[in-house]
Amino acid sequence: MDALKAVLVPINREGYRFIAIFALATIILFWIADPLGWLGVILTCWCVYFFRDPERTTPSRDGLIISPADGVVQSIEMAVPPAELGMGEAPRQRIAVFMNVFNVHVNRIPIDGEITAVSYRPGKFLNASLDKASVDNERQAIRMTTSLGQDIAFVQIAGLVARRIVCGLYEGQRVRAGERFGLIRFGSRVDVYLDEGTQPLVAVGQLAVAGETVLADGDSDEARRVGEVR
Repeated sequence: MDALKAVLVPINREGYRFIAIFALATIILFWIADPLGWLGVILTCWCVYFFRDPERTTPSRDGLIISPADGVVQSIEMAVPPAELGMGEAPRQRIAVFMNVFNVHVNRIPIDGEITAVSYRPGKFLNASLDKASVDNERQAIRMTTSLGQDIAFVQIAGLVARRIVCGLYEGQRVRAGERFGLIRFGSRVDVYLDEGTQPLVAVGQLAVAGETVLADGDSDEARRVGEVR
């Protein structure tokens, strides 16, 4: 039964029309030549896989900041939040999670609280693994006040292949950690800006699971963790 659940994963509704387009293209390719048709089958299967939307078990406690994206913790460094959010010019701890085209791309709320600002900014489509992508690329920035009254932000950033950011949040909305709020098509990254004094509990290179991996704890004075490849 568990193996069946691993295969029969729900598909996010944002993917339906793309799957239909890939399937139609596959039929046309079969009409042109069988080998091209089988290539279309492979691409259609990948499209279904890309838009999978599995259930996640989210840790529930005030202060826990959960990863909003699947992928690799690409960087942890001090950075100024996006200017459009009005969070000032003081650098904060920023955790960047990079998604490749094989990761689940449904994004999730990192912590319980209230959305205080939502701002979209058009931009370039540089490789999202580059640091300057946080500044130059198209992005959807969200600011929120957590259940502990802390001020954080998370930012969806388009990448080299990604051409569409989907975000369903609005100012004044009450949200809970682990809830779905959007996605980025096809491959990119999400940055999380922590409140002053909050230290990351993940290490660069660590795999993060959206809705499950604890990135930080706003109710803890634990020192920043370091990672070691073993």
